[in-house]
Amino acid sequence: MMTYEEALEKIHSFEVFGSKLGLERMQKLLDLLGNPEKGLKIIHVAGTNGKGSVCRYVYSVLREAGCRTGIYVSPYVERFTERIECDGREISPEELAVNTEKVLAAVDQMLAEGLESPTEFEVVTAIGFLHFAKEKADFVVLEVGMGGRGDATNICAPMATAITSIDYDHMAVLGNTLPKIAVEKAGIIKPGVPVVVMVKDGQAKQAIREIATRRKAPFIDASRAVVSGIEEDLTGYSFDVDFSAFRGRRAPGETAEEQANQCRKPEAVGIPDLSRPERVGKLKLGMPGRHQVDNAVVALLLLRLVADAGFPIPEEALRSGMASAKQPVRFEVFEGEPPFILDGAHNPAGIRSLVTSAEELLKDRRILLCAGILGDKEYESMAAQLSSLGADVIITRVPVPRGMSAEKLAEAFRRAGCRVMNDYEDYREAFRESVRLASGYDVVIWAGSIYLVGAVRTLLKEYRDDRTSEQKKTGEGTAVL
Repeated sequence: MMTYEEALEKIHSFEVFGSKLGLERMQKLLDLLGNPEKGLKIIHVAGTNGKGSVCRYVYSVLREAGCRTGIYVSPYVERFTERIECDGREISPEELAVNTEKVLAAVDQMLAEGLESPTEFEVVTAIGFLHFAKEKADFVVLEVGMGGRGDATNICAPMATAITSIDYDHMAVLGNTLPKIAVEKAGIIKPGVPVVVMVKDGQAKQAIREIATRRKAPFIDASRAVVSGIEEDLTGYSFDVDFSAFRGRRAPGETAEEQANQCRKPEAVGIPDLSRPERVGKLKLGMPGRHQVDNAVVALLLLRLVADAGFPIPEEALRSGMASAKQPVRFEVFEGEPPFILDGAHNPAGIRSLVTSAEELLKDRRILLCAGILGDKEYESMAAQLSSLGADVIITRVPVPRGMSAEKLAEAFRRAGCRVMNDYEDYREAFRESVRLASGYDVVIWAGSIYLVGAVRTLLKEYRDDRTSEQKKTGEGTAVL
């Protein structure tokens, strides 16, 4: 039997095939595996940013409601097995090895027939479907990897879909304008299946709306929800949300015809009744950041679709699930003196959300910013945005081949007007420096590639555990972290 380490080695060996969009390979692979994706009740979520958080909210609430629920996300933060989880338990190393053997056998058959090899992401997605089918999941919350139309996850037949945001990322593959990127994301829309959309750009939203119309898929504009009473702190946000606008008020930029279609009686056009209850008050989120309110609204609408499909969700489950949902390295706060904040803001849109959250929650605080960015990202733009924090900066290299050299990235930050204190090719040296300097600041932020921030998360937990152990032995008081 294959070991876990051997399974990972085999999975990663498919990296040589790169990221190729298209569903032909995935369809053949799943056919050979007996189509484990069929019969699963899937909620499919795409978007440039926010899709992981939306998935976590939906997953957490469904579990609180007593549903056996799976979640598939990417990339992982610390452990590969994080990507595939069911009912609060990650796929075990042994289960991963067993499912990998099954998928590899199907791949061998594909190659023997002269077919093209699947990609790494396709192999992992197939492993996920096998696991969810074996676990007899009531629901599966499925995060799109890249784009939507040709993404391996798009092989599914979902009960509901969502597009959380449209912004610039993966432009070499998805297109260099927001409408083009929107068309790729909107590829997850299926005939007759409702789509929840939280897209701010008008042209991008219209592109998605047109595809939904052609496919007779109910288009649910999440921006119609009226949010008020926002209260914010580092432990998370709370807010009130009113859905009564779905029944009458015309949303900004919406034509009278679109309004009529959005607000017509559900039985007339198959749009679920999104008006009941009209208002949810003082909903507490466990993830901080203003952008999380938008993500939560998308999740609420998806959960209403689930309820309207015959799976009611008690209010207690809704509230406890939204409050307990956590997404690692999305403005994740590690309490201490000072606190460390980890944020995998890996593109300009993610950096904007990080900066907005920092300006709201960390006003007038002295910030030490530690950053590393991949070389194929818009690092100049990201550095310019981060300069507004007025932080002292440590630069390091992301520990993957695509990581930009610390020296080159530091130069970009200096051009943006940042005070770069030092740069390190080894992120572990940069981490040690951030710990050494931490007491001189009110907060330390690690930001950039998830590959970097995930690695730092592991170091941070190890350091915190070591310090706690030392304090117990010596009787010291609270120290850094």
